Amino acid sequence: MIRVLLADDETMIRAGVRAILATDPGIEVVAEAGDGHEAVELAREHRPDVALLDIRMPRLDGLGAAEELRGAVPGTAVVMLTTFSEDAYIARALGGGVSGFLLKSGDPRELIAGVRAVAGGGAALSPTVARRVIDTLGGERLTRAATARARLDRLTGREREVVALLGAGLSNQEIADRMHVVEGTVKAHVSAVLARLGLRNRVQLAVLAYEAGLVTGDA
Repeated sequence: MIRVLLADDETMIRAGVRAILATDPGIEVVAEAGDGHEAVELAREHRPDVALLDIRMPRLDGLGAAEELRGAVPGTAVVMLTTFSEDAYIARALGGGVSGFLLKSGDPRELIAGVRAVAGGGAALSPTVARRVIDTLGGERLTRAATARARLDRLTGREREVVALLGAGLSNQEIADRMHVVEGTVKAHVSAVLARLGLRNRVQLAVLAYEAGLVTGDA
């Protein structure tokens, strides 16, 4: 069972997200918060596998809550719930320990797949959000397509395959199953790739996969 903390200051949004997650018998919402401070306190209490955080909340926003959660509950993966109007927030969060970005208006199946991916050690990145991150950051934080492809050319074929599957939203175990290896091998590949490319987390790697054209598709 994947245990989820949901934080959003809008009650209707929380109800909608909770209803979507309830359609998956393997996911349980164990706590709900209306602001970032409450989210951190509830995370300390419930130790969820995944925290779904709205970016804009009173008292403490989602980015601040994510920073506190990294120290207080490092075992909890954080996914930011975003809208099209929050590109600047996405850019700020990309360099941190956030495990994914999902659109509030996205496909419900994408939300469930994203929760499952980050719970399994993967990254959750809506294709639409990935494109907007790339457009927003341009050449400042991530390389453009040609340079991204050149960076990925430094990887082995197996490593590129792992990057492509991670960018597509698969969890470590799903990647392992697809490649017919054990999960530990996937984790080792990801760690090696992050170190070699100088990236801080899986979300940056997923965005680079989109930038280089390894992953395509519409949200």
